Amino acid sequence: MDKLDEVLGSLGKQPKAATNSNKKRKWREIEQLKEKFQLEKDLKVYEDSLEYMLDEF
Repeated sequence: MDKLDEVLGSLGKQPKAATNSNKKRKWREIEQLKEKFQLEKDLKVYEDSLEYMLDEF
């Protein structure tokens, strides 16, 4: 019975680990999207200033 309990116990633990890794992956994706949007926002500021400089030139 000990082996059966051991197997059943290990089966119960696996989905929790998968769920935690899925949550971490989703948070990483969210953070990457936030960084991407922030970078695009920052680059737009520089793009606008470059256009202004080119107009003056």
